[in-house]
Amino acid sequence: MARMTAARAAVEILKREGITDAFGVPGAAINPFYAQLKAAGGIDHTLARHVEGASHMAEGYTRTHPGNIGVCVGTSGPAGTDMITGLYSASGDSIPILCITGQAPTAVIHKEDFQAVDIAAIAGPVTKMAVTVLEAAQVPGVFQQAFHLMRSGRPGPVLIDLPLDVQTTEIEFDPDTYTPLPVYRPAASRAQIDRALTLLNAAERPLIVAGGGVINADAAELLVEFAELTGVPVVPTLMGWGAIPDEHELNAGMVGLQTSHRYGNATFLESDFVLGIGNRWANRHTGRLDVYTRGRTFVHIDIEPTQLGRIFAPDYGIASDARAALELLVAAGRELAAGGALPDRSDWAAAAQERRATLQRRTHFDDVPLKPQRVYEEMNKAFGPETRYVSTIGLSQIAGAQMLHVHRPRHWINCGQAGPLGWTVPAALGVAKADPDARVVALSGDYDFQFLMEELAVGAQHRIPYVHVLVNNAYLGLIRQAQRALDIDFQVNLEFENINAPELGVYGVDHVKVAEGLGCKAIRVTEPTELGAAFEEAKKLADHHRVPVVVEAVLERVTNISMSGSNSIADVTEFEETATEPWHAPTSIRPLKTA
Repeated sequence: MARMTAARAAVEILKREGITDAFGVPGAAINPFYAQLKAAGGIDHTLARHVEGASHMAEGYTRTHPGNIGVCVGTSGPAGTDMITGLYSASGDSIPILCITGQAPTAVIHKEDFQAVDIAAIAGPVTKMAVTVLEAAQVPGVFQQAFHLMRSGRPGPVLIDLPLDVQTTEIEFDPDTYTPLPVYRPAASRAQIDRALTLLNAAERPLIVAGGGVINADAAELLVEFAELTGVPVVPTLMGWGAIPDEHELNAGMVGLQTSHRYGNATFLESDFVLGIGNRWANRHTGRLDVYTRGRTFVHIDIEPTQLGRIFAPDYGIASDARAALELLVAAGRELAAGGALPDRSDWAAAAQERRATLQRRTHFDDVPLKPQRVYEEMNKAFGPETRYVSTIGLSQIAGAQMLHVHRPRHWINCGQAGPLGWTVPAALGVAKADPDARVVALSGDYDFQFLMEELAVGAQHRIPYVHVLVNNAYLGLIRQAQRALDIDFQVNLEFENINAPELGVYGVDHVKVAEGLGCKAIRVTEPTELGAAFEEAKKLADHHRVPVVVEAVLERVTNISMSGSNSIADVTEFEETATEPWHAPTSIRPLKTA
């Protein structure tokens, strides 16, 4: 048997589990692991500027390709606590990432040693496993179990905490005979699928709601095939966006209180049956449950058995991986189609597309300062279907989801459940690292951007190019809009006169100088006619210099984006005039149809 330190064994297991990249920040308590990372080779490490940033880079990396698992590494104490936000956001969205932290020596963990904290207890609620390894001989088994858990059932994150003395202790370990544990995923039975199809076939106006589980299971092609077999329109959730191309004839649009389409909500309210696959009935998708569920039969398929019935009781529930369920749905659907036993849904699908051609929001405005809708219109023109968009939260993300177009799975990479400010910059770097040939375009408001903007230097140092569209209104726009219900506008105004940049007026932070100071390129746009040229220039600069490029669009201070104020998908307020002429929405998927 080969002898090596436990830290070296951990690195060898990472490589044999398919890990080629890691993100992190070294420190005294994790340095033995870093020493073995260097000695072993084979894993490319990206040095972050903040450990939370490293965790979000790992998230972006995982979300980019099926099978990816992002790894983030930090030292003891605050490094682990900094990563909790990344673990929470990964957990909420069923994203497997592995956090590795250093720890004080085992003999002094309980003695309030420097930076000794019970990180396993802190991380427990937001991980599938969080463990401080107290015996060096357990390190191989713990890492093996970590990968098994991250990939099995509902995917999710794991934290492994390695005390300093555990890392340096020699153990017996033969990496050449190491084998990953088999992955377990629940699978639907044919009887369950037949029952679901019986309920679907009895409906007159059925819909499929496709969630992030379809993306996680790499089952988008099967989803589209099943929709085409049955003729049933598909509603992608925010996390499932891209599972069916936006331009597909059976894409009914998104439903919800915020990231939704007028036509999507209208079609959903006309439906009488919903088949949910890999979705969790998130509250900003459903809104008031009495409105969402009234008059509809629900079948829910989800990989996590305890998710069934968590939000509301479906008429029928199936615990299954989305891919396994869709394989059976397609097979059963083909049999029914061959026997002529599938209803004709063409009129219902056509009605959904009719709504899509008539119920549109206006994007074309020539106002100065810019209206945000015009920014997304120009983004649709500048960035093609191969673009990987990255965003997290705020009015920028909500409006982007209402107006941008996504055509492929994993091309809308969004932190859905947690929505931490600051996520976008590091996540975009993780995406660009995972797919260096892709056109990666991030979307942030000014506050999200300012939370972790120091991570731009990571892109400059490691030559990780992407384009960051920064819409700046010097406001916490989403919170300001939410405060309208309380008749306040309190502590959400970011305006100030920057004594070093008086030309900015009240917009405060000079994001161009900040980006340039961090080694990146930046362009400021104040006129709507300048947007297209700025996006083209940004692409050229990113390709040439291999660094992040920020395009700052200076917006009007106050814009209210379409959303419900009454928590109902039947009552979404349109603050701007809707599209009534084709030129009002020139980049819509369907040309506007007027009376």
